[in-house]
Amino acid sequence: MSIYKKCPELRSDRYLLRLTRTEDLEGLLSVYSDRNALPFFNSDNCNGDNFYYATRERMKEAMDFWEYSYKNGWFARMTIIEADSNRVIGTVELCYRASEDAFNGMCILRVDVGSEYETEAVLTEVFGLIIPYTDELLGTHGIVTKGPIYAVERIKALKNNGFTQSGHYLVGGHDGYLYNGYWTVGGC
Repeated sequence: MSIYKKCPELRSDRYLLRLTRTEDLEGLLSVYSDRNALPFFNSDNCNGDNFYYATRERMKEAMDFWEYSYKNGWFARMTIIEADSNRVIGTVELCYRASEDAFNGMCILRVDVGSEYETEAVLTEVFGLIIPYTDELLGTHGIVTKGPIYAVERIKALKNNGFTQSGHYLVGGHDGYLYNGYWTVGGC
């Protein structure tokens, strides 16, 4: 099944992941205007966008671009919702990587959460929800995600889900810039 034909809803007892919707704007604004969360957002190879959206207008522009990208098969952005409170706590982005580097054919996984959710427990569960489905949904062979050295809780969560640190750089598609700090599961 292709994620672009039908984006699934993935659930655990504590979280729901589903395609981002217009009604998520206020919740996402609180995540993407959180300056303490900003260093954990992976904006590598994103044309200078750092994912800091401090106004409703800027957040809406980003969400419109996410919807456009989904409709064109570039990437899927899913909202993470805390089940008990129905609170939006972040997003997951899934993208097929076509490149000439070691990560060709893998899923790029971006997980952005508000700073209070940047914990081993939350991230372990969120990664665990999405990992089993990426290859089937995107036609990939493994996952690559960013885990910078200062992201201590995130790295614990990655290890909990079987990721290992990659010795390879992700090569920027626009300018050939070499990005480091990547972790993989099921791939190189």
